[in-house]
Amino acid sequence: MEEHLKFLLSASGFELERVKTALSDNGIPNDSKPQKRNFSAKAVTGVDNSEQDIYVAESDYDKAYDLCVGIGAITPEGEEVVVQETDAPEEEQFEEMPEGKRTAVRIISAVLFILLAAAVIFGTDFITGWIKGLFSS
Repeated sequence: MEEHLKFLLSASGFELERVKTALSDNGIPNDSKPQKRNFSAKAVTGVDNSEQDIYVAESDYDKAYDLCVGIGAITPEGEEVVVQETDAPEEEQFEEMPEGKRTAVRIISAVLFILLAAAVIFGTDFITGWIKGLFSS
């Protein structure tokens, strides 16, 4: 007699492969089926990123559930996910630039951009004239 399959969880991409590998490595037979009306870009990307449902045998369900809790794939009901705070450096605070200084920076930036563009144009003109001079007799 065939044993009934029981839904364990839904996953996609790397998480799907991680859960299936953990189940298989622990001797728990499993099967996954794509969810209905689920689109994947496998033909384009070569990776199946569609959401799939993972099923295990009813007799292995408790062991599979505990394993998935252990690897972080399932969060038990009533349990909060605790995010540890790290000692990240404070975000840099920027002061508002005074209007006069902002205007001066904009004018200087525009003048420098025009000078740079002129240097590129005159430099290109000089180089092409020099190359033409090499080939003329």
